Amino acid sequence: MGIERFVCIHMEQTKLTPSGKPFDIHERLLLFACDIVKVTQFLHTRGPIGRRLSYQILDAGTSMGSNAEEADGASSHNDLIAKNRIALKEAKETRFRLRVCRRTRLLSPEFDAIIQESDELVKILGKIVHNALRNAVADGGRKR
Repeated sequence: MGIERFVCIHMEQTKLTPSGKPFDIHERLLLFACDIVKVTQFLHTRGPIGRRLSYQILDAGTSMGSNAEEADGASSHNDLIAKNRIALKEAKETRFRLRVCRRTRLLSPEFDAIIQESDELVKILGKIVHNALRNAVADGGRKR
């Protein structure tokens, strides 16, 4: 079973990074969540352990994007930080479980790009949290 990319149709062209990935973090997390669905479907063919891990990966891997979306509608700066921290935690959990599946050969090398993307998303979300915390300190703890 190969990896397929789902593409969302937009009225306007999506801006891409030099590596060809969406610049918008929400779009990138959406595409990643679609990839996670495919990983889940593949793991279901790999026996009871793969099936069990697949549900955990599905929950964490799709939660990243939903928490990042919620952060955009945060009621305060502290709420924004908290929701982005949850997205980061879910990203780290997803990355860890994907790596376990790869090292135990539940996932084949064709999934390495998804594991790499999980690593990049951890770094991006970590930077978002870091910058939000830095901005909170720079604001002197004022409420927004």
